[in-house]
Amino acid sequence: MTLPMTVPAPGLPARVRIHEVGARDGLQNEKSTVPTEVKAEFVHRLAAAGLTTIEATSFVHPKWVPQLADAEQLFPLVSDLQGVELPVLVPNDRGLDRALALGARRIAVFASATESFAKANLNRTLDESLAVFEPVVRRAKDEGAQVRGYVSMCFGDPWEGAVPLPQVVRVCKALVAMGCDELSLGDTIGVATPGHVRALLSRLNEEGVPTDVIGVHFHDTYGQALANTYAALQHGVTTVDASAGGLGGCPYAKSATGNLATEDLVWMLRGLGIDTGVDLGHLVATSAWMAGHLGRPSPSRTVRALSHKEQ
Repeated sequence: MTLPMTVPAPGLPARVRIHEVGARDGLQNEKSTVPTEVKAEFVHRLAAAGLTTIEATSFVHPKWVPQLADAEQLFPLVSDLQGVELPVLVPNDRGLDRALALGARRIAVFASATESFAKANLNRTLDESLAVFEPVVRRAKDEGAQVRGYVSMCFGDPWEGAVPLPQVVRVCKALVAMGCDELSLGDTIGVATPGHVRALLSRLNEEGVPTDVIGVHFHDTYGQALANTYAALQHGVTTVDASAGGLGGCPYAKSATGNLATEDLVWMLRGLGIDTGVDLGHLVATSAWMAGHLGRPSPSRTVRALSHKEQ
């Protein structure tokens, strides 16, 4: 592929690590159950496309996320992938037990920057949820696992509206203090704009949270995901969450549309001369394959454009 033409921009990182969330965050809202074997094949295809961090599943109670009730069956089908990190989400000690028993060594916990979302998602206050995560993070670290802390509603909340920067910073600092190796700043309902992104990143730095532990997770509800990602890259962020084919949303935030599509991200980064290690053609084929299983076209504009050219 000769396009897009590579035209680097000053001040951007040479390489970006894509934290692929399609197999977990992307599929968790699907109403029809995706067979375990299809999920495993999806992960294998994503790895073959060059993605080296692929969030595999979530060890939550099946009642809350029925789509991921097969975590125990799925993880052994993908855990033999060489050179691929397979983070899994755990909500509590029981979830951590299940994950560790299968050999998972990259763990994620899911916090909220707002009281309303903590109540809707975790049925606890914000401080109560942090208290639950503290022993989980500590034990995961004691077991030699790397821990990522997701922070949802960093840029806006459907119940509370705008979220003050100090409120987000407080949660981020708490997660770092309890031992999280990495943070993922979530724009759960897709309302962020580039200036807001820069302001939050700057505030975190001022409060002692370094850029190298921060990843960003944008939704494209208002078409701002790539612009927001670019702002984060300008600030020095080198970890970006994305979902193959633009799959995903949020079961507790009805206005949330799909995640930033991995293909759209790779297209932009390729044009900027930023290395990702991802084979875009292989990735597009993978997302088209999954769209076929889901019975609808991919929302990713890059998948649609490149798939159309191949027809």
